[in-house]
This record gives sequence, C-alpha cells and structure tokens, in this order.
Amino acid sequence: MIQITPFLDSKRKTPLYVQLYQYIKEGIESGQLKSDTFLPSIRELALHLRVSKNTVEGAYQQLIAEGYVESIPRVGLKILELEATFLCDKGGKQLQNVTMGEIQREHKSIEYDFVYGEIDTAHLPLKVWKRHVQEVLKGASEELLMYGDPFGDWHLRQELSHYLLQSRGVSCRPEQVVITAGTQHAVSLLCQLLSLHGSTVAFEDPGYNGVRSVFINQGCRIAPIPIEADGLSLSRLHESHANIVYVTPSHQLPCGMILPVHKRSLLLEWAYEHEGYIVEDDYDSEFRYQGQPIPALKALDQNEKVIYLGTFSKSFLPSIRVSYMVLPGELVPLYQQKLANYNQAASPLIQRALYTFMKDGDFQRHIRRMKKVYQSKHHTLLKSVKTYLGDRVTVIGEKSGLHVLLNVHGREDHELIEKAMACGVKVYSTKTFWYNPKNQCSSFIMLGFGKLSEEAIKKGIRRLQQAWFLNGLSLLASNHFW
Repeated sequence: MIQITPFLDSKRKTPLYVQLYQYIKEGIESGQLKSDTFLPSIRELALHLRVSKNTVEGAYQQLIAEGYVESIPRVGLKILELEATFLCDKGGKQLQNVTMGEIQREHKSIEYDFVYGEIDTAHLPLKVWKRHVQEVLKGASEELLMYGDPFGDWHLRQELSHYLLQSRGVSCRPEQVVITAGTQHAVSLLCQLLSLHGSTVAFEDPGYNGVRSVFINQGCRIAPIPIEADGLSLSRLHESHANIVYVTPSHQLPCGMILPVHKRSLLLEWAYEHEGYIVEDDYDSEFRYQGQPIPALKALDQNEKVIYLGTFSKSFLPSIRVSYMVLPGELVPLYQQKLANYNQAASPLIQRALYTFMKDGDFQRHIRRMKKVYQSKHHTLLKSVKTYLGDRVTVIGEKSGLHVLLNVHGREDHELIEKAMACGVKVYSTKTFWYNPKNQCSSFIMLGFGKLSEEAIKKGIRRLQQAWFLNGLSLLASNHFW
C-alpha cells in the first residue's frame, strides 16, 4: 500500500476533495503512482492529511467513477492500468514508447468513427441560423449586450414553454424555465439549489458519466441503481434511502430502453411517497423510430416532483451551449432566493437568436428534416448490422436516439475495439458509464451514428465484419478495403 502526501490548501476556492482527486489522478497519469498498487484506506489517509473522511471519500468516489481505481471488497482501492496513449507527463513527453506522431497517425488512420454525441453537421441550416444571429446583433439593445436575466431570456423561455407543451406534453409557465450553459451546468445549479452536498443521489447504473461526475464533484454520494430490461429497477430505488434520482426515461443512456408508462407512474409514486425529486434528462427525445411517442415523465407529474432537463445540443447545435431546466413551481422562489445573484452563463445574444429561430418556425422545420435524416441513417445501420454481423450480435436500444449498443456474443470490448481500430474503424466501450467498471457488460460496444453518412455507416459496419469475424485476412491480402 502506497502513502501519498499532497499539499491541500484550504484557502483555495477549489474544494479539498477536488484538490486530492486531482493530485492522485495526475500521479496515476504520470506513472508516479503505479498500477496494481493500493491507495490508503479512507480512515488512514484522513488521519494522515488531517482532513475529514468525507474529503477523502469524495476524491476516491470520483476516481472510481472515472475508472482510475477500482474498489475491491475487504481489500481496498486498487490503481488500474491506463491505456498507453494516456500516459504522458505534463510536458507532453512520451512515456511507455508512445509518441505524439503515433497518436496523430492513429487518428488519421480512422476512416469511420462511430462516436456517440456528435451530430450531422451537413444538414444544419447554418445560413438561416446566421441570418437570425446577424439580425439580433444588428438590432441589439443594451439589455442584450449585458449579462442577461439570471433565469435566461424571457422571450426564449416563453417560446420554450409553448414548444414543450406541443412536443413533449409538458405544461409549464415561463417563470419555471431556467436557461443554462449545458446539462452539466444545470445539474451543478440543482445541487446548490437543493443543498445536496453530503446527500445520497440515486443514479442509473450504467448511466451518463458526465452528470454523475457533477454530482460527485458537488459532494453527493451516489447510490447506483441497476438497469432492468425495461429501465430503472424500482425495487432497488426503494432500498437506496435516497430522495432524489437522476433518470433518462425516454432513451436510457447508454442502454437505450424507453421507460414504459406503468413504470413511470410507479416512479412518480416513489417521489410522492418520499417527498423527493426526479431529475428527468430528456436529452434526445426528438428522435424516435419505433412505436407511439411517449410523453415526458414531467407531463405525467401531478404533484410537481419532476425537474425536467432539456438541451439543444442533440436537436440543433452543441456549440451554442444552451440547455434548460423546468423547475417545479415550489422551487422557483428558492431559486430566486439562493441563485438569483449568479450571472447568466449562456450568451443573451445567442438566446435571443434562438428565440427568433424558434418563433419563425425554423427550428421546427430543422427538427422535421433531421427526424427523416436520422431515421434513414438508423435504418441503414440496423440493416447493415443484420447483413454483415448477423446473429453473432444483438442490437440493444434501437427504438430511438442517435446510438445503439451491440452485444457481440462471447467477445470482449477491448479486443473488439483493437481489431476495429486496425481496420480503420473506431468503436467504443461502455465502461465509463458504469459506476463500478467491474460490473460492466464487457461484450457491449457503443455505436453512435449521428455524424456519419449512410455510405460511411454501411462501409464501417462491413469493416467490422472483416475485423471481428474474418480476422481482417481479406483486407490484408489486398492491401485495401474496397
């Protein structure tokens, strides 16, 4: 077991547990803290550094969440081995014989990247969007040149309240809508609004690691709730003793299932019974390919216990950094009391341009167009998987969204990723989505298709057939792919 002695400065704005987490993380990435060695226990390190156990526990939980260490019951926290490409010192010098040239060559060799979270930029109405931005700039009032309303642009909030009622069945007043600079920013504000530091937050496992990190960094304890075939395990939720839960009911991230209506009702009953809150992240609900549309969980909420999160990152443009949340009415005065002195993080000019973009119908036209584009890509992906990969894989979460999972029977993700990379295709593990990476389904591969053309999807899946099931022999023999 190693001993560590970082300098933790209580006078810095950065919380002590974040300072400790950063120190250990940098030590692991630089190789100074060796893999397969064990960190001190929470009690030992707290005594050694003269800090609280909560400080050490917060740092350790973040390291576990990001896959730097794993918790071995009755033994301790073991440092995991990192992939070689991550092991560079602060100066960028190579470690373990990995050079920047090799990294760049590897990047250039990737022809088909099934990355999740990126959108189709070829169909963006950029000329129309540019016109809206220019018109707002041309007639910008002094108000738009300043920090803006802490809740967000009033016109945009009005337009969002109309849009949510029409598209997701969510009835809300503009006063309940808060504009944020991304979903992670929204969750950070919620942690402060509800004073969640030290509280237990129930969280889907696997679940969105970006939001999970925010909860951990805000000092929350994560209660991982397993995912069943139809979504969140409600029995395990009841056992968690939490009174707040984060869910992605319209398209579970990463498994893709849609929480059925009867289970949504039971989840709402849990919130009413525990006087708790449900944080509903409705991140890509615009894109559904099978079955009848299911209204948002918020639309079914009779007692105002759902905090609704939405974003323009998947439906329009990630770079504008505009998301929003709909607060229960009872939380609006509390927000005004606790957070009204915070400056608005999203640009008032962009918010106003987004308002006119929506008001003139251009956003709705864009959504209709993209539904057709993504549905066609989705169809091509499923057809290609069936044609080239057949019954050797099972597709998971194919009813909506911009990604699917493949369960590649009897195979391990690290082997599949390596073989795909050798054939010019990049695919992804689901490891980072699991609270404890040891629990992951190691035969799962995540395929995002948003940014790829239909032709690239077909060719990429055929390459996977060559890489995974034909050992790439035909590719190597001919020295080319097509």
